[in-house]
Amino acid sequence: MKKTAIYILIPIVFILIGWFANTAYRLPKNSNPIAQIKPTPLLKYTIENLSNTDFETAEIEIGEILSESDKFTSYKYTMKFSPDFSENTKTVSGMINIPKGEGSFPVIVMFRGFVSQESYLTGVGTKPSAKVFAENGFITIAPDFLGYGGSDKEASDIFESRFQTYVTAAVTLKSISSIEKWDGKNIFIWGHSNGGQIAITTLEITGAVYPTVLWAPVGRPFPASVLYYIDEAEDGGKYLISQLADFGNTYNAKAYSLTNYLDKIKAPIQINQGTGDTAVPFWWSDDLVKKLKGKAIDVTYKKYPGADHNLVPSWNAAIENSLLFFNSHKE
Repeated sequence: MKKTAIYILIPIVFILIGWFANTAYRLPKNSNPIAQIKPTPLLKYTIENLSNTDFETAEIEIGEILSESDKFTSYKYTMKFSPDFSENTKTVSGMINIPKGEGSFPVIVMFRGFVSQESYLTGVGTKPSAKVFAENGFITIAPDFLGYGGSDKEASDIFESRFQTYVTAAVTLKSISSIEKWDGKNIFIWGHSNGGQIAITTLEITGAVYPTVLWAPVGRPFPASVLYYIDEAEDGGKYLISQLADFGNTYNAKAYSLTNYLDKIKAPIQINQGTGDTAVPFWWSDDLVKKLKGKAIDVTYKKYPGADHNLVPSWNAAIENSLLFFNSHKE
């Protein structure tokens, strides 16, 4: 009798399950199933997807002279490429310093930290260090990034704008061969603050062995690295919070976080950090160094007691250590 009851109940249960599923997940009348799929245009910028991207080579076109000394000349440069991998190209400007004299020279690609668009001028954030490097026989090239200097406007989406800095960095590195005075062998990277974050992510994306110097790098997970600075926004961070909420509902933030892809780094790194830094607390770099060493990455850590975000008052020591690092890695 029990078996008979079970045999009768089984089809009834399946009928009820089917009815419930059909009712619970039925689309409204006249709806388009395809229209229900949320677009994900930023998927192409995940670190994994960018690491599988064949970046284009742009022509670095040297323009007007910005300044001149007895050891090097500073020029404004431009390059055109597609930051979103479409047919639409944009122009990025920047500063390039070329040493005087015969022969060819190694190149240092430099990525600055955050500067407001209102106060930005080409070279801000890199000029002092670039001067020392150029005086010591290095070509230096520092992109303004989209939305800055003489560059075209950045993407309207704040996160796409952020992710396109990695594209700019990767294209710049791939385009060094268009610099006539480059020695054809040596390419280095220098990054400060948010430029350090760009540098680390670029090393992960390219998997290249460009010896890299970082000054007070933002090496925290995304989006925590953004939220830390939220009180600096004029609206108290309301807009950013709303955008982050929408981003989190659409994408997996971990796929855009540099801390999840440190094992892709192959380059030797020197990190310089001041213990008096309030913009990038020194324990951030302590933690980053620990993680890098845990991935068997060749990292050298220089700490400067009491130095601020710009390594003052130990700036001279930091620039000397950076110069020694680059010279020791020249082929």
